Amino acid sequence: MGDWLALLAQTALATHLTESYTAQSFAFGGVVAMKLLPAMLLAPLAGALADRFDRRKVMVTCDVLRAAIMLSIPIVGELWWLFVAIFLIELCSLFWIPAKESSIPNLLRRSDQVETANQLSLAMTYGVSVITATGVFTLLSSVGTLFNLSLDPTTTVYTALFINGLAFLTSALVVATRIPEISGRPGRKPEPAPEPEVTRAEPGSVAAQPASKPGLFRMLRDGIQFIGTTPLIRGLVIGIVGAMAAAGAVVGTSKLYSQSLSAGDAGYGMLFSAVFIGLALGMAVSPKLAQRVPHNRLFGSAIVCAGLALIPVAIAPHLGIALAVIPLVGASAGVAFLTGLTIVGTQVEDEIRGRTVAVVQSLLRIVMFASLTFVPVLIGIVGQRTFEFFGTEVQVDATRPILFGASLVAVLLGVLAYRQMDDRLDQPIMADLRAAFRSGGRHSGGGLLITIEADAAIDTATQTRHLTHWLRSFDNNVVLANDPALDEGRLGRMLGSVELTGSRAHALVAAAVRSDVVEQVIRPALDSGAVVVMERYVDSPLAHFGASGGLEQRDLEGLADWATGKLRADLTVLLDRDPAQLGTSSPTEQLGADHQWRVKNLLAEMAAANPERYVVVEADGSEEEIAARVREALLPLLRAKRRIGRVPEYDVANVTTGPIVD
Repeated sequence: MGDWLALLAQTALATHLTESYTAQSFAFGGVVAMKLLPAMLLAPLAGALADRFDRRKVMVTCDVLRAAIMLSIPIVGELWWLFVAIFLIELCSLFWIPAKESSIPNLLRRSDQVETANQLSLAMTYGVSVITATGVFTLLSSVGTLFNLSLDPTTTVYTALFINGLAFLTSALVVATRIPEISGRPGRKPEPAPEPEVTRAEPGSVAAQPASKPGLFRMLRDGIQFIGTTPLIRGLVIGIVGAMAAAGAVVGTSKLYSQSLSAGDAGYGMLFSAVFIGLALGMAVSPKLAQRVPHNRLFGSAIVCAGLALIPVAIAPHLGIALAVIPLVGASAGVAFLTGLTIVGTQVEDEIRGRTVAVVQSLLRIVMFASLTFVPVLIGIVGQRTFEFFGTEVQVDATRPILFGASLVAVLLGVLAYRQMDDRLDQPIMADLRAAFRSGGRHSGGGLLITIEADAAIDTATQTRHLTHWLRSFDNNVVLANDPALDEGRLGRMLGSVELTGSRAHALVAAAVRSDVVEQVIRPALDSGAVVVMERYVDSPLAHFGASGGLEQRDLEGLADWATGKLRADLTVLLDRDPAQLGTSSPTEQLGADHQWRVKNLLAEMAAANPERYVVVEADGSEEEIAARVREALLPLLRAKRRIGRVPEYDVANVTTGPIVD
């Protein structure tokens, strides 16, 4: 909120400290230039410091300095000091932002929460804080009129700057006393290095960092070299350049573009709002899209989509057409922005993340600054031109070819980014999209199939017992599809004395068992109108086989579809537990932490790809608490299917620990 309030107050103060219209225009431009200049000069150095020093201390120091400089502006009260102060404040922000952004994964319990955290951060930065800062500034500016006070406008701005200084001090106090995890989670230790020179990276992450802390300029050089030689981050940088070049062109031409549509200031405001509405929608749907399409593919695809959406904007003859398409441009930009931050947060090692964030942030500002500087000059050079089209004179102003050119730049660099970042070039992206939107089979009877999935069998077994007992307390037609004793019998009849060691053989046996359960138990029960409960139906085995490696996920899904006849559950309850909370006796614990996280992430991707068929239930806590959450999650489905009216009482203490047999 302080950052946005500072922008409003500083630009307003710049116009108050000048007199002529031309001087006010240059003063406004000077404020914007001073805000962008530090990023153009020192961004990589700021990222190196964020990696070298304690991030919490960096943030607190920068906030205290920003508060002191902000409070000095009203004391000096001169235009030259305003420019100097803005430069110094933005210099502090340049060190604060990489420390803050790169510390986000340290605040989370699990790596799969990074995208949601970034989504929340962006919603606060470009949503709540903008509205709050605008409201505060408007209220301060209206105090004199509301209470009939003779307040000088400059005094009002100074009050806003004073509030801003207090906001920075508050931030410093909160970070220093309430968020120690910014420095790193206690108990997290880096893995031992096999050699003195190099640390070992976690699987699936990008790492290139010496084990001992080198000098500052060595870190700076290594960071730049890492970004230039890593295809994933290199593609990210290329995509950012394309996206921000197009964004700068849109911002730089927006006012004159509105005039070309004969829309005036009202149309300009509507177009501006449409972009931010689209941006918010893009950030909202990005996590779901990312579960269907890998981040590495989604980033470049979103930039290409934004560029293509700019083409009809460039040729739109009416405001209505532009307003219909502009939100798609903003939404694509929102998806790309959130996806890019998530890639940095999840696939870049902590030791080099600060420098990567700094480069990303500096590119955002530098490319935007260059676009905002170059576009008005280009508009002035091109001007308005008149063409004869089939005997009719058509006037085209410079904003149209500039927007069209920006769209081509975004598409080209988006494609380059996609090619750099995609690690599955042999698999066309349309295959991912078809798999993501593929729907499963439905059953024809009046029954209801409910499945419970989790990465640990002990969780599904316990909660299946609780759920079955609860359902039978008000419905006599409830079938437990996979009693463990019956499954063992089926497995024994199929295998005989054969001992299996291969992963393909295990997958085939698991598919055979489920095929037998579907044919012998589930489909007859559904046809009779029963509620069927089954644990670890398809998703959990798929996730475990997929996480083990050696088998293609597409082959596993095809095998499961064939074995079950594409029968899908009406609702799947996914028990979401931190794998670190599993006991050492758990089979998944014995397979290792990496396997547990891969299983968990695969299950999360399945749930996000079909949210209408899944409910995710927090599985941390006692089994009674988890059982209550499962019941609460199932109530809407049961009521919609007319299987339940009044919610029955449920006594957990009466649930037996053994298997339930009809």
